[in-house]
Amino acid sequence: MAIRLDANDAGFDAAFAALLAGKREASVDVADVVTKILADVRMRGDAALVEYTQRFDRLPDLTPATLSIPQSEIDRAHDDCDARTLNALKLAAARIRAYHARQMPSGERFTDAQGVELGHRWTPVAAIGLYVPGGTANYPSSVLMNAIPAKVAGVARLVMVVPTPDGIVNPLVLAAAKIAGVDEVYRVGGAQAVAALAFGTATIAPVDKIVGPGNAYVAEAKRQVFGTVGIDMIAGPSEILVLADGQNDPEWIAADLLSQAEHDESAQSILITDDAAFATSVEEAVARQLQALPRETTATKSWADFGAVITVAKLAAAVPLVDRIAPEHLEIAVDDPEPLAAAVSNAGAIFLGRHTPEAIGDYVAGSNHVLP
Repeated sequence: MAIRLDANDAGFDAAFAALLAGKREASVDVADVVTKILADVRMRGDAALVEYTQRFDRLPDLTPATLSIPQSEIDRAHDDCDARTLNALKLAAARIRAYHARQMPSGERFTDAQGVELGHRWTPVAAIGLYVPGGTANYPSSVLMNAIPAKVAGVARLVMVVPTPDGIVNPLVLAAAKIAGVDEVYRVGGAQAVAALAFGTATIAPVDKIVGPGNAYVAEAKRQVFGTVGIDMIAGPSEILVLADGQNDPEWIAADLLSQAEHDESAQSILITDDAAFATSVEEAVARQLQALPRETTATKSWADFGAVITVAKLAAAVPLVDRIAPEHLEIAVDDPEPLAAAVSNAGAIFLGRHTPEAIGDYVAGSNHVLP
């Protein structure tokens, strides 16, 4: 069961501070393991990369020659997708592409008051490495969200790495790679894949920047190679904060909270509301929906360990709490969300109104789910 807090209680400040201080990151021991893997791949190249992949992904027959996933396999995965799913991926891709086309910066040259000609120009990074998770869940959406902006920017070489435990790769991930225009795909993951992208091996040429989500080992590897290559960020576990009044359907709000809880046992879902009875109804709805989730075990642990339900006297009083939490995703489920949204300073993506679930942003709205 998620923790229940009332902002009017005498002990709220201490309890809220404890909630914020809750450690959802991996142990520092991860850093030592990653350091050794990075050094090994840097020194021994393909040999180390193959050995780690054989061990961690249970691929005893892997060789440097089979690290690459051939275009024929990618084409087959794309062609074997059912039409409805393929159309959904193409729709999402088109919307993401259109959104990011609007973000393209333009260069400028001008002459200042002293007659000096000045200017600036934007040029694309030459090569990008895209990490795609392949463990407990598969995210073709992450392929689209990371690859399409690179292609819109004009990146010439886009390399994707994806772990394939027991030789299995989700065909939707490969289909998304084809739709997004990925140039090279390799069946490697973990810190060893990050090392290969950063330092290069005989098979995988190094890239200039590494992007994409991953587990604690991937995040730590990206942190350690930063400087040798650029990175997007050190991403932590996913999180959502829903700011909602009592006029919402509790089932809808519960589903939105679980949309992130099912991602990872360390994900965090928080509800802030000004209606205590509604808060209870949402808790009950979460309990019901958990039983029907395909990823029930993951979502249940996330909700029990890191979930929170907070009641406030009025929703305006929630804004300072939102800013202290600084959520990755913020839903404002009220009739007029604009004033509350304008008051919030710290949030990655904001979803306005009762009919704008965060999951839409994760997949098909067009805005990116890679935040900030």
